[in-house]
Amino acid sequence: MTPGGYRPGTSVLHRLPAGAKLVGLATASGAVLLVSSPVAVGVVVVVVAALYALAGVGARAAWEQVRPLRLVVPVLLAVQWFALGPAAAVVLTTRLVALVALAGLVLLTTRTAAVLAAIERGLRPLGRVGVDVGRVALVLSLAVRSVPVVAALAQRVRDACRARGREHDVRAFAVPLVVGALRQADALGDALRARGLDD
Repeated sequence: MTPGGYRPGTSVLHRLPAGAKLVGLATASGAVLLVSSPVAVGVVVVVVAALYALAGVGARAAWEQVRPLRLVVPVLLAVQWFALGPAAAVVLTTRLVALVALAGLVLLTTRTAAVLAAIERGLRPLGRVGVDVGRVALVLSLAVRSVPVVAALAQRVRDACRARGREHDVRAFAVPLVVGALRQADALGDALRARGLDD
């Protein structure tokens, strides 16, 4: 499973319109960013956990959404701990995890096509000032669809590093990942040019 992969279901969250979920995500994200105390951030964690339980996507799916942060969080926590103190470090780090989890929940309960359609509808007013809404939607579509591709590539590189006994070697992981991602980008660029969409 990759972060943000849609999980079919019949929960209330699954049935909500994509636009409503995106507005809710934006509102919730703003509220989370205003949280400044350990108690309040604890409430945020409980609410996020309750939303995942309501969606019925399972603990594994929830973990997959925040797993990419597992290497970043300890470093971020340590830096903030020494710079701002333990309370602020916990609050700031937990806010980041909560925001990622909320975004992941929206993608878990909403088909990609529905998300992109909602974004395109929201951008339509910009068409009046000359913005090519269709092109913007295409860029967003490509960005969203590239996530599982890059995630799968990262998993293959990680497995290869583990097979060679170099799973903790950052360079052995990063170099082939970047090269592979650039190759994917080149292939995508060629496909777009072949369809006359490279302007």
